Amino acid sequence: MVSPVVQTALRQMQSLAAEASGGARTEQQLATSVGEGGFAEELRSSIVRINEMQQTARAEGRAFQAGDPGVSLDQVMVDSQKASIAFQTGVQVRNRLINAYKEIMNMQV
Repeated sequence: MVSPVVQTALRQMQSLAAEASGGARTEQQLATSVGEGGFAEELRSSIVRINEMQQTARAEGRAFQAGDPGVSLDQVMVDSQKASIAFQTGVQVRNRLINAYKEIMNMQV
């Protein structure tokens, strides 16, 4: 099973590859690359996925500490790193959005 984050990234890479090869993007391609709900919905769902990853990593860490035989150390470490990278990416997206907002607000009309 492929995660939604990977599917979204794959769709974006495919659309960029098509654009780089000279193919024009249709309205349907634009809608699928952003998602049905638009940018705000995609941002909201990304935040939810980041939160779920952090909760899963935390729960696995607790299960490992409790001695659950079904949870291995490497699984805990990999999931913790995935959650950490996802959170750092979310922070960088937030920072870029804030910078873009500030630039727009400072534009003279």
